[in-house]
Parts: sequence; C-alpha cells; structure tokens
Amino acid sequence: MPAESPGLSELHDELRAVARDLLGKADAEAAADWRSIAGAGWPGLEVPGAFDGADATFAEVAVILQEMGRAAARGPYAAVAVLGVGVLNLLESGPDRDRLLRDTAAGDAVPVAVLEGEAMGETSFRIARTARGPLLHGTADFVLDAPAADRLLVPALDPDGTPVIVGVDPRAAGLSVERRPVLDATRGFGRVAVTDVSVPPESVWRFRGDPQEAVRRLRDRAAVAMACDSLGLSKAMLEATVAYAGVREQFGRKIGSFQAVKHACADMLVQVSVARELVAAAVRGQAGDEPGAAVAASMAKSYACAAAVEVAGKAMQLHGGMGYTWESGVHVYLKRAALNRSLFGSPALHRRRLAERYSPLARERLDAYGGSERSLS
Repeated sequence: MPAESPGLSELHDELRAVARDLLGKADAEAAADWRSIAGAGWPGLEVPGAFDGADATFAEVAVILQEMGRAAARGPYAAVAVLGVGVLNLLESGPDRDRLLRDTAAGDAVPVAVLEGEAMGETSFRIARTARGPLLHGTADFVLDAPAADRLLVPALDPDGTPVIVGVDPRAAGLSVERRPVLDATRGFGRVAVTDVSVPPESVWRFRGDPQEAVRRLRDRAAVAMACDSLGLSKAMLEATVAYAGVREQFGRKIGSFQAVKHACADMLVQVSVARELVAAAVRGQAGDEPGAAVAASMAKSYACAAAVEVAGKAMQLHGGMGYTWESGVHVYLKRAALNRSLFGSPALHRRRLAERYSPLARERLDAYGGSERSLS
C-alpha cells in the first residue's frame, strides 16, 4: 500500500503533538476534559463538512487513538469517534441523524453505539409489532462507554429482519444502563437492557446500501481502533522500559548493558515494529474503504493486541520489583492491553476469520489430489 504523502505526514505529526500535549495535562485518575477534546475538533474529524465537521478520514482518528493508548487516557472518545460517528456516517440522511452528527462534531452530544464489546455475533435487539405499536427489546452486556452516553444507537432487526439503527434516549422508560466493573480502570462499560421501549418511526434509521455489510464495516472499525490503542500503549511501554534500563543500576552497571536486557528490549522493538506496519495497513484500509480492509483489520487486531500484552508484561518484568508497584503505572497499561485483546474479537477469533479465506483453496487442493489430506504432505 502507498505510504503517506509528505503533506499528510506533516498533518499527522502536528495532530499527534497536539494530542500528546492535551492528554498529558489530564489527571491520571480522571477522564480528559471533553470540552477540550471537542474544542480540538477530535469528535468531528470524520463528520462531513456539511455538518460542521473536519471532513477528515479514519487515518486522522487513528492518530488520536494511538495517543489515547500511549497516555492510557480515560474518556469516551473511541466510543464516540469510532462507533458513534461511524454508525451515523453509514446511515441515510435525515433530520434527526443530521442534527446528531452536527451536535457530535460540536461536542454537544455523546452518541454511543450499543455493540457488544466481547462478542462479534448478531445483535440481540429486535423491533416487534404489537398492539401498542413497534416496541424494542434486547440486551447487551458489555457496551463500551455506555454509562457516558446521552444518546444510544442501538443496532436492531426490524420486524422484517432487516438491520437498522434505533436512536434511543438512555433515560427512556423501559431502558436501563447498568455500569459493569472491569479490571481496566481506564475504561467504562455498561449493560444495556431494553424492555418494550416505544419506537417512533423517526427514531429508526436505515443504512445506505447493504445493511449487513455496513454492520461488518462497523465491527472492523472497532477492531482497528483497539489495535491502534494497543500500538500506542506498546510504544509507551517500550519507551519507558528503555529509559528505565538506562538509569537503573545493578552490580555497579546500568542494567541496559546486560545482554539479557538488551535482547528483551530488542524483542519488544520487533513486536512494536511489526504491529506498526500491520496497524498502518489496517488504518489505510479503513480510511480508503479498500477491498482488503477486512483482512487487514483482522491481521492488525490479532497481532497488535496480543503483542501489547506481551510488551507490557515484559516491561513489568524488566522494571524489576518497581514494575509490580502501584506507583510505576505499568499495571495500568497491562490491564488495558489485556482488555484490548478481548474487545471486538479475540486474536483467536480474528485468526479463524483469516483462515477461512483459505478454506475454498484447501478444498480445491484436496479435490485435485484425490481428497486426501495426507496427499498434501
């Protein structure tokens, strides 16, 4: 795939510097100020210019996502910019949808798509025809940043079985959002339960084009977002470990001079470098809606998220006893990496998805060689 143009690379460097500065000012125990994030224009990066957005692409959003991971930043940015705006951009235009896009770009709305964080299957939400009119019901157990939402975008099947999006107020009668605790304290999750919520026609939004393909693209966006976050935190752990190895002394020598430490840091660098290339390819696939985008997304998600756990674990080990203390902060990155690994498809699930591409070829080879697997060896 082509590399970034010099002009685009310069833009990304500037965006990265601004993000690093803004996120660096946030309290480690609190979410970054949403008004500051909105003032920087981050929620509206992919919002069309007609709705007061920046008319940018996923490539620019990915820069912010990596910096969020690097800082282990809190807040609903990923849920809003990746899933919320991602959903809205896939829908047919309409007054309510257009208004929500404009409010999101301005930072006045926090729309969250109700996607199961740990699953990749079909939605459990259904719209049923009843004597009281159309009613929505269903549950989602782990929805990223659901407690922070002021508008829920619920993927559901209409009475004809067609995937649609239902815009719902979290305070609607029959709807509850219950906060779900997780080991990673930098993230918020909620269980969304909907029981017979009235669905007026104007709150049902339809996808442009193939609805099934739109939902698949949305899940790929979510997977790539987790890969971006994991890459950012891997870079942070590599930098912190190399810096620590350069000052920590044992037996009168910097531990960075020990061969075992050098090898471990080199292994971390290789993992970060491979993840960087895979994530870059996945981001270009999402930004350009390329034919191989789904494959690139699964490759990046499966490798970058698994590598982040190993890199953070190695960082904790190389920090010695200090790495296991609360003050070091390494545990924050390790917990975040572990959660990223399972969100929106585990590495095993995405590897299985990749392997399915070769199933027809494998069957053809088996047929050509008489149908015996042994004949292929």
